[in-house]
Amino acid sequence: MSEEGQAGEAMDGTIVVRLGYRGGAFSGYAEQDGQRTVAGELRTALECVLRRPVELACAGRTDAGVHALGQHVSLPATSEELSREGRRLWRSLSATTPDDISIRGLYRAAPGFSARFDATARAYRYRIALGNARPVMGWGHMWWLRAIADLDVQAMDTAAQALLGEHDFRSFCRTSSAQELERDGRSTCRNVTHLSVSRIEEAGEPLVVVDVEGNAFLHNMVRAITGTLVEVGQGRRDAAWVARALAARDRSAAGPTAPAMGLTLEHVTYPQGALVPWS
Repeated sequence: MSEEGQAGEAMDGTIVVRLGYRGGAFSGYAEQDGQRTVAGELRTALECVLRRPVELACAGRTDAGVHALGQHVSLPATSEELSREGRRLWRSLSATTPDDISIRGLYRAAPGFSARFDATARAYRYRIALGNARPVMGWGHMWWLRAIADLDVQAMDTAAQALLGEHDFRSFCRTSSAQELERDGRSTCRNVTHLSVSRIEEAGEPLVVVDVEGNAFLHNMVRAITGTLVEVGQGRRDAAWVARALAARDRSAAGPTAPAMGLTLEHVTYPQGALVPWS
């Protein structure tokens, strides 16, 4: 990340934006030529407000159709920019971003801070609706299994515990992405610190949710875990199968990848004191 602004202006700190978005109309977070993306819309807004080019870093680049409540994006800033009133910058960004993006918080951080590399954990929730009743408030934000009246949530939660801790999650990674990591000499090991399956009610609708938190995630990892656990919940596989799938280190050994629309990046964790609320 560059520490120099336009015309060589020194960067004296970091602006951090906490971001939410409805992912249905985006081709994911990362910028792509000719595609509508979260990063592209945010970059346009920031460059309009700050009147200069910006370098963005984010924690958890979401795929097309995936939503977020607590994405964090950082960019180097000058002392003049950091001295502004945060509320005005917040209002300006809200006014220049589209309706499916929400500016949910603004923070200041030290020079060199990176929303990606300084993150200590990322948490996701996958939402599942069951049965014949079409989801109302959650439509477009959950996986509707209309042909399934119920899932064995206890069996799913029991099976999920085999994935806790640090493991090679290659069986739960998109094959092409795992191959790319291997070519680059990078690991497919990740550390999952929390994984649970439970029933909740949200906006008046009963749901089954998969909550997962870890230090980082592979491409499609949470969706592959969810699809695998649903196989257990339907009684197609026993709970011990999940541990065997993990040990196989082969994507074909695990279950299908759940649809993108059910997944939300809930929050990202940083060291205490790293982010200073900007009012």
